[in-house]
Amino acid sequence: MLSFAITFVRLLKAIMHSWSVPMFRANLALAVLILLSATLFYHSVEGWSWIDALYFSVTTISTVGLGDLSPHTDLGKLFTIIYIFVGVGVFVALFAQFARALLKVEDDN
Repeated sequence: MLSFAITFVRLLKAIMHSWSVPMFRANLALAVLILLSATLFYHSVEGWSWIDALYFSVTTISTVGLGDLSPHTDLGKLFTIIYIFVGVGVFVALFAQFARALLKVEDDN
């Protein structure tokens, strides 16, 4: 539990350090928007609970993909394909910024 708390504090420090970078704020807003829109989509189209829809959105976009939930409608499957291609890039960019902040590497741009 202690290691989780330390890691969580480091994550919060990375967010605070990165907050002054406009690209980080835009990327964070886009990541949240993507997660919320996917959650809303799965809730309304697939009929999943809000928690299940959010859970599937997060596991899919993080490329974990546990397989305990999957879309059953054709529309849900097509949306998921597009969601993965768009979302993975956004989340990679977001976590790259977290890594830069955690490693205290300053961006030259």
